[in-house]
Amino acid sequence: MARPAVRIAPVPIAEGVVLGGPLPVVILGPCVIESEAHALKMARQVKKAAATAGLPVVFKASFDKANRSSHASFRGQGMEDGLRILSRIKDATGLPVTTDLHETWQVEPVATVVDLLQVPAFLCRQTDLVAACAASGRPTTIKKGQFLSPHDCANIVAKFHAAGGKHVALIERGTSFGYNNLVVDFRSLPVMRELGVPVVMDATHAVQSPGGLGTASGGDGRFAPMLARAAMAVGCEGIFMETHDAPERAPSDGPNMIPLGELPAVLRDVRAIHDLLGRRPPPVRRLPRNQPGKG
Repeated sequence: MARPAVRIAPVPIAEGVVLGGPLPVVILGPCVIESEAHALKMARQVKKAAATAGLPVVFKASFDKANRSSHASFRGQGMEDGLRILSRIKDATGLPVTTDLHETWQVEPVATVVDLLQVPAFLCRQTDLVAACAASGRPTTIKKGQFLSPHDCANIVAKFHAAGGKHVALIERGTSFGYNNLVVDFRSLPVMRELGVPVVMDATHAVQSPGGLGTASGGDGRFAPMLARAAMAVGCEGIFMETHDAPERAPSDGPNMIPLGELPAVLRDVRAIHDLLGRRPPPVRRLPRNQPGKG
């Protein structure tokens, strides 16, 4: 007897932009807001690139990189100016926007501007932060920590729902593999989708070498398009990719980023794989498995 497919609860972000909707959502942008002019330029370019593939897009950029390797590294524009810039981008481009936050007091002001909250991987187990995002009423993505198994995400989703949140998605961004290295186990995508929530593949942070440059993280962005294509084939509701017009000069995460000029081709591949699979991610069916300590 066939096991029933798990229903994925859609996460509406904006009109026509739904994680778990008819098309995969792409979350695109530079790692950090460098300036208003640069962020606006990047937003217009990612909108154009997504349009060539016919994919709904959310613009992403951080107002504060609070977890940089070194205290001397560039962190961004700060919350006040960063939110002002994100609001300007929404008005100028019509794009929904997302950004990450790090402390509970940031949730309310950030939620008044952005369409989608993001909890960073290092903070995915911070109960108060997850609960505050849930209580805001904003849809939220939560990155799976590099230190967690995909099965552990059940507790994260349960925390979000227990705090009254309705719309949550999980993001896969790789798993620690020794020192200064990450690896992606693509079994994690169906395992997390078993929880009934949309799953997004972060193809650029997954090729990061955390702290690999001593005072900064390294990485190899050549592999990011491959991970994006593989994730679409396995089945997911969205792809997260950071991009830059000059990755070699980017103040944060440049080594992992997809060069802006290469982005349209990557997005066309994502759309082609999606269409080949019949316009929906493959259904995920709940599988029996041994739990730790139970055989």
